Order: sequence, then C-alpha cells, then structure tokens
Amino acid sequence: MKRSEEISVERLPQKLKENLRIGTCSWNYPEWEEIGIYSQKQRRHYDYLPEYADHFNTAEVDQWFWSLESPDSVRLPKHEDVEAYERLTPEDFRFTVKAPNSITLTHFYKQAPKEFAEKPNPHFLDTKLMDSFLASIRTLSPKIGVIMFEFEYLNKSKMPSQSAFFDLVGPFLTSLPKVYSYAIEIRNQNYLTKEYFQFLKSHDCGHVFVEGYYMPPVSGLFEKFGPDSLTSKSVVLRLLGADRQGIEKKTRKHWTEIVHPKDKTISEISELVRKLIPKKFDVYANFNNHLEGSAPLSISKFMDMLKAE
Repeated sequence: MKRSEEISVERLPQKLKENLRIGTCSWNYPEWEEIGIYSQKQRRHYDYLPEYADHFNTAEVDQWFWSLESPDSVRLPKHEDVEAYERLTPEDFRFTVKAPNSITLTHFYKQAPKEFAEKPNPHFLDTKLMDSFLASIRTLSPKIGVIMFEFEYLNKSKMPSQSAFFDLVGPFLTSLPKVYSYAIEIRNQNYLTKEYFQFLKSHDCGHVFVEGYYMPPVSGLFEKFGPDSLTSKSVVLRLLGADRQGIEKKTRKHWTEIVHPKDKTISEISELVRKLIPKKFDVYANFNNHLEGSAPLSISKFMDMLKAE
C-alpha cells in the first residue's frame, strides 16, 4: 500500500511542477481514506477539497456537465459549491471545468423522458446560456485553468459532416470571452484530421487528449499529428480508460487498488509530458478511477515514471 506522502505532486522535481498539473476526474470518494488521501469521511463533497489539495494541484469538475433536464430546464452550478471550491483550495490550485452538456449535446439522450428523448436540444451552442454559466462560476474564475466542451459521438444524424461542425462551433468559440482557456473533447475519431486541428488553432482552442472511449491512444495521436495537435498553450490529458463496466465490476466501485494495470499507457503519457514541459505548455493530466481502478494510485505510478526518466 502506498503511503499518503508518496501520492503527492510535491514529490516531483521543481522543473516538472512549474507547468504540470496532476489531479483526478472528481474527488468525492470517501474510500480514498484507505490509501491516505483523506483522514475521515466528510459530510459534503467539497469538504474533501482541502485534503485533496494537499496531494494534487488540479481537479476536474465533472458535475456541472450534467445539466440538461428538459427543453425548458437547465441546471447551473450552485453558488454554494462555486464559493466553496474557491475558498477551500490554495491560491495556486487550478480546476479544469466541463461546460454543461446542455450546451454541447445536439440531442437529448435516449434515456431522457420519452416526451423529448432523442429530440433536438434547443440549447445546443446557446451563447446566452454560456454567458449564464460563466456568470455562475465567476467567483472561481482565478482558479479555472481550462473550460472543456465535451461533444458526444457525432454520427451523421446528429452532425451531417465535419464542415457542418466547424460552421456551427466556430461562431460559438468566437463569442467566448478571452479571459479563459478553452478546449474541445471530441468522441468521434473520424474528426481527428489536419483540418480539425487547424480549426482549433484558428480559434486558439485546445484539443482534449482522451485515453479511452474508443479514441486512438494519446501517444499515437501525437505521433501522427505532432505539434499540429497542440493548438493552444494549455494541453489537457484525460486518462479515462477503455473498459468502464469491466473496471466497475472488478473494483465494485471501491476505488482503492489497481485491478487492471496500464503501465504501457502511463509510460507513454509520461514520455509525452516530458516533451511538452520544456516547451512551456501548461499541461493538465486528469486521471480517472476507471483507467486502472484507483486514480490516486495511477497518479503515483505516473509520478514514479516521470522521475525515473
């Protein structure tokens, strides 16, 4: 079992820490007390943040993504949560924030109530809704590293072509305030073309590198496109894993041990990070429990590899 002090970004050499932020996709896992991240169970999800920030210097905010309730109802962040995230983390801590899916979904999920399931989402790329979202998180703005737009798998029925995607998303990106860094996560690997990266670069928008979800390996994607894939100063790596249900079955959703090692993947990511840091990119490495079974333990392995190279 790893000691808690071994699962800390403070172990990294200063030359790596300057432009590298390492954290997890969400943090509300009381069982992490067993591996030394937390000292006791907390009443509210954000009460874990002070101890979390003793180990990591970034966190992904996923819960605000789940916002689309109905054609007439969108859920925005609670003021209490936003204020707590700012108050309970150090000044140099940074969040990567997933924008609401009410903005990025072309259609309602098929699991939605049958009266609007799979029907067009009237809020798709709504700039006024985006303004409302940004207003709701303004208190946190000094600690926001990147705002991410996660698009689902865009088949022909949801988006007729890549050029149609550019035509719709381009004006939306242009409308965004420049005080934030932005990045797009795409779930259709057919969109990963030279034209796609040129489009992002023209809008100073980053690409979210995803490990898992049927996307090509991050290292292979970078090998294919090289510097052309680095379309913004901020680079987000989301290490999600490819077998969500399998990992959940093995761990029983108790995220305290490695059950499906991904040493090769993590080694390749560490090699990529070491290439990016000297070039002064701001790199965010977000680890998910579903990658190996325990995000903190995956991070510890990642840091060991970074130090060893």
